[in-house]
Amino acid sequence: MTGAAGFIGSHLAEALAARGDEVVGIDCFTDYYDPALKEQNARGMEVRRLDLAEDALDFTGFDGVFHLAGQPGVRSFGDVFPLYLRRNVLATQRVFETAAAAGVRVVFSSTSTIYGEAERYPTPEDTPPRPLSPYGVTNLACEHLALAYGRSFGLDVVVLRYFSAYGPRQRPDMAFPRMIGALVGGAPFPLFGDGEQSRSFTYVLDVVDATIRAMEGAGRGSILNVGGGEEATMNETIALLERISGRTLDVRREPTVLGDQRRTKADTTRIRSELGWEPRTSLEEGLRAQWEWAASIESPA
Repeated sequence: MTGAAGFIGSHLAEALAARGDEVVGIDCFTDYYDPALKEQNARGMEVRRLDLAEDALDFTGFDGVFHLAGQPGVRSFGDVFPLYLRRNVLATQRVFETAAAAGVRVVFSSTSTIYGEAERYPTPEDTPPRPLSPYGVTNLACEHLALAYGRSFGLDVVVLRYFSAYGPRQRPDMAFPRMIGALVGGAPFPLFGDGEQSRSFTYVLDVVDATIRAMEGAGRGSILNVGGGEEATMNETIALLERISGRTLDVRREPTVLGDQRRTKADTTRIRSELGWEPRTSLEEGLRAQWEWAASIESPA
């Protein structure tokens, strides 16, 4: 599993180990956010420190590869773009090449950002992609690489498009951890835009369930949305977290972020039909779990 020390990767590794699977993790421990948080995520796991873009890779003998590693974040314009090319496109090309040579299935975690301002909502997988950020562009490039390696080298690959995964251990730069941190510490929270931008939020354990099902049962070459059953605006999630925490968030309005999508809403007809998967965790249940986990860590002793 690549990206094993990350947010989704660490949950996936735990779920696989709990059912008796042997998991070998790979992670580069980049400094996109504090590597110490990834070290905490990786406790108790076998994680090999490898740079997918340059270190030697060998997947011989493995039953499958979950490829979750990548450079995240829509703030991907400007000087940071070469990192997105290296850690997303180049790294993924080398993973696909190695997996094809070993005859190993790959489940690749893509993202709903490839849709951009979609032409319809809920958004099915056959919607023309129109990414608004270099991050989305590089993920779309990786999807095309998956198809190319499938056609030319017989790579057995499944592409999953995750929609706004959240839950315990979520990256600290994301909205929910920042909201919770502000609620715990009584600090102001910068809200970018008018707060009416909405997302198809998906709880991390539901994402894990879909990812395991994809490895075991998805058709070769499948592209599947993995999205929550509820769509909510940022204003609605703020109100929900205020109710869960019993506190008031000090919201400071900021300009909209370039490359940010106005709306996402997943059409999950295909994954429900192909894998029998559906999200089971309501947004309130998921946010309560994330609040309780994060508040226990961030609260003063």
